[in-house]
Amino acid sequence: MDKDVAVVIGVGGMGQAIARRIGSGRRLVLADFSAATLDAAGALLSGEGHDVTTRVVDVSDVASVRALAEASAALGRLTHVAHTAGLSPTQAPVDRILHVDLLGVAVVLDEFANVVAPGGAGVVIASMAGHMAPGLLSAEQSKQLATAPAADLLTLPVVTAVDNPGLAYSLAKQANLLRVQAAAGAWGARGARINSISPGVISTPMGRQELAGESGANMRALLDMSPAKRLGTPDDIAAAAEFLLDPRAGFVTGTDLLVDGGVVATLRALPAP
Repeated sequence: MDKDVAVVIGVGGMGQAIARRIGSGRRLVLADFSAATLDAAGALLSGEGHDVTTRVVDVSDVASVRALAEASAALGRLTHVAHTAGLSPTQAPVDRILHVDLLGVAVVLDEFANVVAPGGAGVVIASMAGHMAPGLLSAEQSKQLATAPAADLLTLPVVTAVDNPGLAYSLAKQANLLRVQAAAGAWGARGARINSISPGVISTPMGRQELAGESGANMRALLDMSPAKRLGTPDDIAAAAEFLLDPRAGFVTGTDLLVDGGVVATLRALPAP
């Protein structure tokens, strides 16, 4: 019997947790920029009994993503797409963050909209950072980031003006939410859904690296003031992704789910300065 196909792009902590949630009984395609990371994740999940195929991908390269999308669809009904690949401010310079976190998401949304099966769904891992600077973009800038062709994104004035990794990350993550909203129509034309998840501070290698960086003290303060008062786990995000990718969420598309332990809600409730 042919199996449905689930694709996970980015196989770090969150990607692997999502793969475990959605991989059972399906052909599981793992994709990552790092061949070493990909090999390790593929061996681990294969050893756990999953039917795994691996493929190196550069999400900022249209041809690379298109080849991944077409190869995945050739394996069977492509019903699940989880895009988790991203770089944080401590991991990369401005240019690389914009290529991966901004352009990469736009390319994945475009290419997988062409091959996802009717009844299928996708989820993009964004960040609570996309909710924490509401005045960063004007209405016109938001419209441009939402609807400009992917090939033009990096040339938009609001993007070329970015001069530090933290701003690049915040801009990219706001743009992720906007691109997902804008992509809902194209995915819906295929009978599919697309949503995003905005994690808070998650206990992954990336999250721990950020906690150890120059913004670590501020991040710990946010955790301490939040209702949950803890780091999130990869499985917290995987559980949310599993729901959004499931037919039970069939009336949910073009929206974002904050999974941040209440950090953003707490900040919004603070008295005005």
